[in-house]
Amino acid sequence: MTTALGLPGLTSGTWAIDPVHSTVGFTVRHLVVSKVRGRFDDFSGAITIAVDGTPSVRAEIQVASIDTNSEQRDGHIRSADFFDVEQFPTATFVSTGVREAGPNYVIEGEFTLHGVTKPVELAAEFFGVNPGMGRGPVAGFEAKTTLNRKDFGISIDMPLEGGGAVVGDQININLEVEAGLQA
Repeated sequence: MTTALGLPGLTSGTWAIDPVHSTVGFTVRHLVVSKVRGRFDDFSGAITIAVDGTPSVRAEIQVASIDTNSEQRDGHIRSADFFDVEQFPTATFVSTGVREAGPNYVIEGEFTLHGVTKPVELAAEFFGVNPGMGRGPVAGFEAKTTLNRKDFGISIDMPLEGGGAVVGDQININLEVEAGLQA
């Protein structure tokens, strides 16, 4: 359940996520012994703070905007083997609650990817509010979670001869967010 939170400087209104100063990134195991890092370049969202201080979050990711620094790999990830972006072009997150967790927060919500919606929890840190650079105040956050790709119907298996798989099941998501208060 979401209740009013003491987020100093985060006034009521809509705080739009600034895609130029934010990152939707991830890591996944590759060949058991290393990690591939990537990001999504096309995303949007907002943090809405009600007059009583109750927060809510909504975000959308254009899945085809994936970038792992390899065009060949990105093309394969966009295919029906993984994301199937032609059929499922968008991933969405809608919060269902925000609660304090010590000095930080947990954002509970529904995440939809590959046509499957599952509850997720994001461990979040609030960095505060800055007056900005002439366009109004900005707020900063970081949020993290781990998802299992198979929970979202992305179940391709590419086993290795010696055990393990080419691509791990666990995906670590890291969100670096700067949001500006809308007039």
